[in-house]
Amino acid sequence: MSRCAWAKNELAIGYHDREWGVPSRDDRTLFEFLILEGAQAGLSWDTILKKRARYREVFEGFEAERVARFTPARVEKLMGDAGIVRHRGKIESAVTNARAFLEVREEFGSFAAFVWGFTEVGGRAKAGEPIVNRVRSIREVPARTAESDAMSRALKKRGFKFVGSTICYAYMQAVGMVNDHEVTCPRWRAVQKSAR
Repeated sequence: MSRCAWAKNELAIGYHDREWGVPSRDDRTLFEFLILEGAQAGLSWDTILKKRARYREVFEGFEAERVARFTPARVEKLMGDAGIVRHRGKIESAVTNARAFLEVREEFGSFAAFVWGFTEVGGRAKAGEPIVNRVRSIREVPARTAESDAMSRALKKRGFKFVGSTICYAYMQAVGMVNDHEVTCPRWRAVQKSAR
């Protein structure tokens, strides 16, 4: 057995072997990936992994309450930080999304309670349970699904930015809402066990 073909360098292998696809219901982790997946739009995931430590520093350990209080001056300062993706829209969206994230958490009790409900949309899993795919190659993995379409629409309606369907699908993979490990990868079975 071999790991998924996309994990080709040390950072990607570590991320693949420890995090990718592992079901998370921790709101801080869910917020972190919401910001990172939005930052990744149009870039490689390797770029984000290289900058992840700096993101954790400048985005206050991904504490949504703190990020929600960022001022325009703070955003301007971040625009000068080469350790992150210096894209004004993406930085501003992190602040916007932190505020929307807190509103969702207030309404549903946790962001996890809201977001995990989308796994049932396409009828492939029950609400709150991961969708388990059986892919043999990265070429078989879709860029978007009915579930990610529904999530994207709901997040946009609530004011979130950089949450298109493709970004939402990558998010669902990252936080374990979808298991898209190749069936020949040892992690395919391991993440299913961690979901129980």
